[in-house]
Amino acid sequence: MAFCISSGRRTAALGASLALALLATSALAQPAPATAAAPAAVDPKTVLATVDGEEVTAGEVEIAQEDLQQSTASMTDVQRRDYALNYLIDLKIAANAAEKEKVGDSDDFKRRMAYLHDRALMEELLQRTAKAAVTDEAMRKLYDDTVKNLKPEPEVRASHILVKTEDEAKSVKERLAKGEDFAKIATEVSTDPGSAKQGGDLGFFGKGQMVPAFDEAAFKLEPNVVSEPVKTQFGFHVIKVTEKRERPVPTFEQVKPQIEQYVVRTAQQDLVLKLRGQSKVERTEAGKPAEAPAAPAVVPAPAAPAAPDAPKPDAPK
Repeated sequence: MAFCISSGRRTAALGASLALALLATSALAQPAPATAAAPAAVDPKTVLATVDGEEVTAGEVEIAQEDLQQSTASMTDVQRRDYALNYLIDLKIAANAAEKEKVGDSDDFKRRMAYLHDRALMEELLQRTAKAAVTDEAMRKLYDDTVKNLKPEPEVRASHILVKTEDEAKSVKERLAKGEDFAKIATEVSTDPGSAKQGGDLGFFGKGQMVPAFDEAAFKLEPNVVSEPVKTQFGFHVIKVTEKRERPVPTFEQVKPQIEQYVVRTAQQDLVLKLRGQSKVERTEAGKPAEAPAAPAVVPAPAAPAAPDAPKPDAPK
């Protein structure tokens, strides 16, 4: 597991990236889907199987589960544990066969084992550092410091009807002027299938989230006023703003996962930078780069994830 480090961008990360993350919509706070009950906790020393007399313990299965996360993401907890146990059984069978053939005696294997040993130690150190850094006090302070510096940003909730030609857009305007329902017309004629299913509703969005022409027109409109046809690269839009507001600041609980990620990455990077400063590293002539060196690879740069952009409303899907 290798990550790129970029210490030069650290100072701007909290003010920009985390601020955007804190402005994420309430979708971040949606409850996770229900899952099957987790298997009961088992003492790590509990023997779950034997392979030619060699024990496979619950602790080993737990380690294997961590290693197999990507392969078992769609499984239930019970399935995941059983999969890991079967994997360990096969692993030990194959390892025993390799021992008999003295695979471990080769220089290449020893180099690989030394690398894996160092990587495991590094990952354990980083995990312990992360665990120590992630406290409610640290995360709440980061949240409070960020929130107090946030400036209110306007949002609008708008609906649109997207058609191919200006004449079609003018026809839509005429139908609306005669009193026809906006949502009904959107469902019938809009070529944006995503919003058409919602009667043209795009939900709330902030400035800069839509293509420029659409964005400019929407933010100039007063609520319940219908725009003239607006041309973009996707066609012609008839837009109706239904509500204006200032973007609400999400609660601590809504953005806690992003804050935790930021705290973890910052703590890990700080540790590695400190260790680098305490170490003497000298490259030999053979080890010097022929080109400009790439960014060091140890821990991720501590930039909190930005809030996801809203989908472009006028992009045909």
